[in-house]
Parts: sequence; C-alpha cells; structure tokens
Amino acid sequence: MTLEFLEQVSEAENIQALWALHTKKMASYGFDRLLYVYTRFNVGKSLSDPKDSLVLTNHPPEYIEGYIREGHYTNAPMLRWSLENVGACSWGWMEEAATEGLGFTPAERKVLEYNHSMDVVAGYTIAFKSDSTRNSGGIGMAARSGMSQSDIDSVWEQHGREILMFNNMVHLKIISMPYSSMRQSLTPRQREVLEWVSEGKTVQDIATIMGLTSATVEKHLRLARENLGVQTSAQAVLKASFQNQIFMLGS
Repeated sequence: MTLEFLEQVSEAENIQALWALHTKKMASYGFDRLLYVYTRFNVGKSLSDPKDSLVLTNHPPEYIEGYIREGHYTNAPMLRWSLENVGACSWGWMEEAATEGLGFTPAERKVLEYNHSMDVVAGYTIAFKSDSTRNSGGIGMAARSGMSQSDIDSVWEQHGREILMFNNMVHLKIISMPYSSMRQSLTPRQREVLEWVSEGKTVQDIATIMGLTSATVEKHLRLARENLGVQTSAQAVLKASFQNQIFMLGS
C-alpha cells in the first residue's frame, strides 16, 4: 500500500487531486481534518499574510472562518512551534501546559478555547524543512472526533514514520505544482505577458509579439500585479514564478 500511494502521489496532475488522495490516506490513520499552509513570503519569525499563502484544508468552513479569517491562527501555539522547528510534534504538550496554567499568553489560551469549542482537541503538527528563511510550510492534523490525544499518540507510535514520510512527499509534490494563493490566480493572458517581461521584452515588444495594443498589454500587467498583490511587474514575475504560475506546460 505504501508504494501504491506514493505512485498515486507522483502521478497526480493537480493539487486538487493530490489533496483528495492525501486527506483520504491520513483519515485512514485517524486524522480526518487537515490544515496545510505554505508560503514563500515569511518575514523573520512572523507568518505572512494568508492571502499570500497556499492554504489547503478539509475542516468545516465554520472552523476556517474563525481560525484564519478572524485571525486565531496568528496566536496558535502550534503555529509558533512550526515556525521555530522542523519535524513532527504531538499536541499533547499543549494540553499539559494548559492544565498547569503555564506557558501560554491570553491570546494563545483563547485559541485553545476556540479549538476545543470546535472539537479540535487532539492531533499532530508537522513542520516541513525549508532551504530559505522566507519559505515556510506545515500541516496541522486533527484527530477524529472521539479520539483522545493518547489514542492518536498510540497510532503515531506504530505508524509515525510512514505518516511523516507521506506528508513530506506530498508537500514536495505540492510545491512543485502550479498554485494560486488566496488572491486570484492569473489568467492565460496575464501569464503570457509576465513570461515575456521575464524575457526582457518591453511593453511595445510584447504588444507586437502578441498582436495587441500597448494599452492592452499595460492592462494585463496591471491586473496581474493586482491579482498577485504586488507593486511592480518585476515583483509580479518573481511572485508568479514562486507560485509556478508562469511557464506552465500546456498553458
């Protein structure tokens, strides 16, 4: 089954198919709610704006609404751990620290209370290794409702090495694939003009090559910058390249 799953991962053609495979696989171990986040735009020990991150999850929308859009994620103890460490960590230490009333700020305790109210009480977090201080990726895996931390720790004791390997392989596959952040993805025309900009072409050059007016090329560049949340076309090329949104096969 290990080889079969890795073959399916390697053959997945898009992130949606890959994510469906992974959530099903992790559910077989008891982790039925996952939250994956990856960004290339961290600054120091702070997580970047979620709009500049790739976020994948199968949590209910009501949980994500509070956790991300209302900002609970910024004070999550396991997020702090993932920004400072690499590897896997049981959520057990949080329960122990909360019970003893030690180690958490009021904002962090509020996050723990929110998670408990949403039945996110046991699980593991994996922080992926990165070759850059700007890049950061991690996944929080909540155990199935009714499972205690002790239950999921027992699962990890038996299968932890393969679970960690599967997550690392899926992460490496994800970051090699085209993706858009929570901002809008680029249109084919926007991708094409950015590709020509990256080749050193001027607006007039691009207009001639694409059979467009200079004004239309400028419009595509402006919309690409807005979609990517940057100020200059050079920044747009860099960000689109990071997200594998340009030079796509078959685009």
